[in-house]
Amino acid sequence: MRVYGLKNCDTCKKARAWLKGEGVEADFLDVRADGVSEAQIRNWAKEAGWEKLLNRRGTTWRGLPEAEKADVTEAKAVGLMAAHPALIKRPVFETKAGVIVGFGKDAQAALRGAL
Repeated sequence: MRVYGLKNCDTCKKARAWLKGEGVEADFLDVRADGVSEAQIRNWAKEAGWEKLLNRRGTTWRGLPEAEKADVTEAKAVGLMAAHPALIKRPVFETKAGVIVGFGKDAQAALRGAL
């Protein structure tokens, strides 16, 4: 399993600790430091849905010019997330069962099923 996020993100830290508690060893990649390709983001968007993948709650989104936030399509969202990796909702789990985004109760249940 691979986990993508930001090393200083509290939710990512909780998710990594939870996985460890479940006895799961996962590779962690920091989307800012290690990078993530536009093709990979496009694949996540196709599998999980670009609306779910795009983090509109963070300071990065709020800091974007209004023109960039207007009329967002899947292609535009993927481009924005590639240019600003902090716009990717975190964490993103790549499992054998597929891509899981976030770490809410639904994501935890999906992760348990994927373990």
